[in-house]
Amino acid sequence: VPGETYHSVQLIRDEFLMNIQKFANNIQRTMQQLEGEIKLEMPSISVDREVSDLAADPEAVETLEQCVINWLNLISAAVEGQLKKTPQGNGPLAEIEFWRERNATLSALHEQTKLPIVRKVLDVIKESDSMLVANLQPVLTELFKLHMEASDNVRFLSTVERHFKNITHGSSFHVVLETIPSMMSALRMVWIISRHYNKDERMIPLMERIAWEIAERVCRVVNLRTLFKENRASAQHKTSEARNALHTWKKAYFDTRAKIEASGREARWEFDRKRLFERTDYMAAICQDLCDVLQVMEEFYNIFGPELKAVTGDPKRIDDVLCRVDSLVTPMENLTFDPFSIKSSQYWKYVMDEFKIEVLVIEKEAKNFIDESFKTLRSAEAAFDMLLKFKHIRSRDSINRQMMMKFNDILAQYCKEIDIVNKLFVQNLDNPPLCKNHPPVAGAIYWERSLFFRIKHTILRFQEVEEILESDRGREVRQKYLEVGWTMKDYEDRKYELWKEVTEQALPNLMKKSLLTKTSAAADEAANSEKGAVFVINFSPALREIINETKYLEQLGFPVPELARNVALQEDKFLRYTDGIQRMLDHYHMLVGKLNEAEALLLDDHSQELIRVFRSGYKRLNWNSLGIADYITRCKQAIGKFESLVHQIHKNSDDISSRLTLIESVNLFKYPAAKSEEELPGVKEFFEHIERERAKDVDHMVRWYLAIGPLLTKVEGLVIHTNTGKAPKLAFYYEYWEHKIYDVLTKLILKNLQSFNSLILGNVPLFQTDTILTAPEIILNPNASEIDKMCVRCVRNCHFVRWMNGSCIECPPQKGEEEELVVISFYDDISLNPQIIEQAVMIPQNVHRILISLMKYLQKWKRYRPLWKLDKAIVMEKFASKKPPCVSYDAKLQFYSKIAQEVMRHPLVKDEHCIRLQLGPLANTVQENARSWVTSLGKLLNESAREELYHLHEEMEV
Repeated sequence: VPGETYHSVQLIRDEFLMNIQKFANNIQRTMQQLEGEIKLEMPSISVDREVSDLAADPEAVETLEQCVINWLNLISAAVEGQLKKTPQGNGPLAEIEFWRERNATLSALHEQTKLPIVRKVLDVIKESDSMLVANLQPVLTELFKLHMEASDNVRFLSTVERHFKNITHGSSFHVVLETIPSMMSALRMVWIISRHYNKDERMIPLMERIAWEIAERVCRVVNLRTLFKENRASAQHKTSEARNALHTWKKAYFDTRAKIEASGREARWEFDRKRLFERTDYMAAICQDLCDVLQVMEEFYNIFGPELKAVTGDPKRIDDVLCRVDSLVTPMENLTFDPFSIKSSQYWKYVMDEFKIEVLVIEKEAKNFIDESFKTLRSAEAAFDMLLKFKHIRSRDSINRQMMMKFNDILAQYCKEIDIVNKLFVQNLDNPPLCKNHPPVAGAIYWERSLFFRIKHTILRFQEVEEILESDRGREVRQKYLEVGWTMKDYEDRKYELWKEVTEQALPNLMKKSLLTKTSAAADEAANSEKGAVFVINFSPALREIINETKYLEQLGFPVPELARNVALQEDKFLRYTDGIQRMLDHYHMLVGKLNEAEALLLDDHSQELIRVFRSGYKRLNWNSLGIADYITRCKQAIGKFESLVHQIHKNSDDISSRLTLIESVNLFKYPAAKSEEELPGVKEFFEHIERERAKDVDHMVRWYLAIGPLLTKVEGLVIHTNTGKAPKLAFYYEYWEHKIYDVLTKLILKNLQSFNSLILGNVPLFQTDTILTAPEIILNPNASEIDKMCVRCVRNCHFVRWMNGSCIECPPQKGEEEELVVISFYDDISLNPQIIEQAVMIPQNVHRILISLMKYLQKWKRYRPLWKLDKAIVMEKFASKKPPCVSYDAKLQFYSKIAQEVMRHPLVKDEHCIRLQLGPLANTVQENARSWVTSLGKLLNESAREELYHLHEEMEV
């Protein structure tokens, strides 16, 4: 048993602790004996001779007498010291330690007096007739007497030491309670047998010490500062055990005393009761007061618990009362005196009187609160439960009596509850609130029964107390309850009979309905031969409702029609059928929904074949049929076959779409990168690079395009099991993909043209052109017309051969009007697209505008036109014929030199959108022309100066 096991463990623990304490005390005592042992000083002369010889030697006798005198003084001092000592402590264990210490000291002295050398010395003194002999014997006798007393006391007190330790160190009051009776029995044995503890002067102090120890233990454990903060049950247990320990101490004493008197052979215990029991009796009374206080607290908490809160609906007021209950013990927690001291008895009486007065005040308030609360009850049943509980739990007697008078209030509240339930019933009679998943009829009956159960459950509880319903008020309540119950039962019967009649008429027709129906939208779609028909499962909601009603009504105890029961028993089967058909139809509709218009037409024959499999579901089979499971299996197999075909066609469509995506993503204008930041590709190089790259890309595009035909032939094999590439049934499918190809090519070309046009109008130069002087004009190299032609040629180079009508086979070249072979391609159609025409025209126009802008920029170079337009020889000849002075020559030379320098200061590069104009060659040409004029003028000046020099020379010679 867990309790017994715990108790035995506690005993073993206490035994172990006490043995450890005993061992420690023995070690301490041994150390004291070793450190403080009184040793008799041995004589300084040799005593090996005979006693008579030593007694005849005066010097030896004198020496030995002095030694004996020292011994006597030492023994007398030790005995006197021991007689002056008192026990160190107020408990019984201190008395045992006191006798052990005296025994240890006197035993050491007594043992030394028995030593051979000491005996021999004493014999010598006696032999010599020394005067010390008269003093020697009384001292030794006193030592022996005291030693025997200490030894005897230690031996007898050791028999009760275990009990004293239990009282002092036991783990709980339970140990103390078990120890006191056996301890008293042990003390009785000591009283009988001991030669020293058989007198009042020894036994009364020992018992006084025991009483002190018990009282002190109670003071330590029952601490009022913490007692009321503990768990109430624990505090009550602790206080009651402390009180019982104090009572047991007194009871055990008087029980033992009675046994001693009854024996008639032993000395009676006529001890001073005031010394033994005055304090413990007073402390027991204080513990009883504390038990009463804790009991009052528990009673108040039992009253003002969760039940009263639930019934009254005023938890705040109850909490306020409980706060006042808690404050009852506040004065006790803050005492300024020791409540267990007899000297403070008046103060404690005052505290208890105040407590009792406050308890009466709270009781009065509780009664008023209960009176008010029972006038506004929230629940008659909860109030009734609470009253029953108060009959069986401990509470304040006055409040319990008050509670027991509240049965009429409960009956009044019950009448209100009946009125509320009846009002709810009447208000919702035609449209009752239903629980989730409840059908209308069974749900309404379930609702009606739940209302009825509310009032029935309470009145059944009232029957537990017979006097409630036997009173006049009780009989009125019972009659009201029966009237409402009859009304509800009538409602229940009418509902059931109406449902039974309708079910018996409708159920056979519902079971004969087909499994599937076609929707009106499905009929239109089938007529248009677009997507497949749309089917809906034809399991009537009314049939489902009848199944649910049958199940719930049978649970409620109603006899249901046989046909309805049979249908309800097949509910799992119907659920499997409807679930299987619904998943099958969802699968079918999902597959059909994935098909586009072209694919729907392509698979029309297969769709019709699938619908033929479905046909028996909406023509022949109904919910009574036995072949529904086989029908679902056939439909699933047909849908699986159709799904496999759809997946393969979609896979081929994805392959074709991926190739078209590759074609659509091609960049037809891959221009060369700049050679460096300053050097760009030339015009011709730029456009030739674009055409080369395009030729490669077009080659890839044509290969991707040519791969589409075989994929369509593969589709033909899947659908009609031929591979001609020109099946009439696939003509619309070929046309669908040809439109797709046309759209992709249109997007491709339009996107590329728009992108290239954006590049042309961008601010990043893509290619460069040189400016050269071709007298008398400044022109571009290549010139503007050539650049325009290259742009136009760049835009008009893309051909994809069309398929023959009704096939996916490329159309061979056709003979034209002049026997010329003409390739029919998408170019003929795409080139007519207004957006593409607009973009294709816009590119050369934009380039042309840029070129015009550049030509306008070159107009400012025309001011240097005289340098190359005038005939230099004629101009020089005319100038020379005028025989101008050197100043004129200097002015001309300065003019042309400045021109040569000025042209090189002009910007040699001009960026205009996508074209970079290189002006370096033009500037160099103009500079060379200006320098040639300077050279011509120099030659003319040289010739003129030479002629003048020769003429001057001739004159000088003359």
